Amino acid sequence: MVEDSKIIISMIQSMLAPGLMISACGMLLLVMNNKYSLVVSRIRALNDEKRKISIKSGENNFKFEEEVRLQSLITQINLLHFRVKLVRNAVLSYSIAVGLFVLTSLSIGLRFSLGLKQFEPLTMGFFAMGMVIVLTGVIYAAMETWQGYKIVSYEIKVHE
Repeated sequence: MVEDSKIIISMIQSMLAPGLMISACGMLLLVMNNKYSLVVSRIRALNDEKRKISIKSGENNFKFEEEVRLQSLITQINLLHFRVKLVRNAVLSYSIAVGLFVLTSLSIGLRFSLGLKQFEPLTMGFFAMGMVIVLTGVIYAAMETWQGYKIVSYEIKVHE
């Protein structure tokens, strides 16, 4: 009876690490999904402004300021399109990592419940792949932050 409780306690402790990583990835996913929504909203707003300028230009010739603004909008939309791809890649990375950590937990549970030691390399593989994928997501998130800075710098430079 004491041996069974030790096994259960050991199993629960082993399953905590992937559980914590699932929670951490959930937080990262929440942040990146918010960024995704903001970037998509910004793209839509800029596209709307671009459309209005284009419709207005059909009525008469562009003023110089309108031409400059239109070119600025086109550039920003293209930069934001690249940025939204980076956010998407970060979200996909974190989502895949969650899946790998769930598989880690399941393989730990199977290892303990069925007493299969051959699951240990598989468990470590799932966990290690999950960590690598989290790192990949972090790299995409860092690139997205840098891209956001470049877009703001461009906007400031155009309006100086």
